[in-house]
Amino acid sequence: MSKSVAVSLLCLAVVAGMAPWFAAAAAMPDMAREAALGPARQALMSSAVQAGFVIGALGSAITGLSDRFDPRRVLAAAALMNAGATGALLLIAPGSDAAVALRFLTGAGFAGIYPLGMKIAVGWGLRDRGLLVGTLVGALTVGSAAPHLAAYLGGAEWRLVIGSAAAASLFAALVAPFVRLGPHHARAPVFDPKVIRLIWTDRRIRAATGGYLGHMWELYAMWGWVGAAAAAGYGARLGTSEAERLAALTAFLAIAIGAAFCAPAGWLADRVGKARVAAGAMMISGAAALAVALAHGGPVWLSFILILIWGAAVIPDSAQFSALIADAAPAEAAGSLMTMQTALGFTLTVATVQATPILAAMAGWPAVLALMALGPAVGVAALRPLLLRRAHL
Repeated sequence: MSKSVAVSLLCLAVVAGMAPWFAAAAAMPDMAREAALGPARQALMSSAVQAGFVIGALGSAITGLSDRFDPRRVLAAAALMNAGATGALLLIAPGSDAAVALRFLTGAGFAGIYPLGMKIAVGWGLRDRGLLVGTLVGALTVGSAAPHLAAYLGGAEWRLVIGSAAAASLFAALVAPFVRLGPHHARAPVFDPKVIRLIWTDRRIRAATGGYLGHMWELYAMWGWVGAAAAAGYGARLGTSEAERLAALTAFLAIAIGAAFCAPAGWLADRVGKARVAAGAMMISGAAALAVALAHGGPVWLSFILILIWGAAVIPDSAQFSALIADAAPAEAAGSLMTMQTALGFTLTVATVQATPILAAMAGWPAVLALMALGPAVGVAALRPLLLRRAHL
């Protein structure tokens, strides 16, 4: 199996495996109407996924799961578990405690898909890791956007959205075992938990992690609630049903459009520097967040365009933080360090995803959208040591 075929197959598994992530968020308008769910309960359905991912990723990092075992088998098992947990939502009341628990379990499963996918991807190259991880994150982005497309096509009928996501995850479990590992894949027979300290003690890894935290402040709050924010803004000019349907399409396009820029950003990062590309993307996404806040409730066409620009800029930097870790870390510990980086980032998103709709109900969507721009500003500042280091090379 060639490198291109292996990476393509890996991306296919990741696209399908990530589909359940935003399934509940995409179907939330219909679920909320059926079960009379308030803002806090709606937020809990999304933040439970983030919390589950954090616990799963921390467990994976501490035990060295991604560096000690065949990542293809772990990915397949995680996708199979998520298919079952997502499908089970069809059998219980929307927004119930059992539904929240299933979303938490699904989040834990994603810790066996996203970081493991990165571990497999970086094993296929050294000089083109920006492109490799960028391509994978592009696939992750498409998978994350897919439920919003299902919501648009199905009129936000939540059972169709959830069922489609469960089927996609099952497909991922079937595909993953056929992915080939690359020549630079490294395995640690005995994992040393002390390598996790490099997140704080290694200057390059620390800077990359700080940049990633700023990026994550914005990313999942935007991805998780852009549909709701768009629906509220469109509602000032359109009827409720029309606004919600257009918002579902907006959310899908805003998330999916970022996928088109991940691989090109990775290609550019391999040539001009990963930190430079990450910082540039964050500057654009932060400015776009402010522009979307200012345009909220205004002309629908303007908000639509600005949201797409935001979506195009909000994700291409993500891969570069992981690639920076892979470049700086010992090969046999790269998987665990990338997993720890994502665990720290998703710990932050538990708060941002949960707080976003609650703050929006209190202060309005424009204020909350503007607050999201703080993350990119902090992220660029955190990357400064790497930017200066590159400038002096």
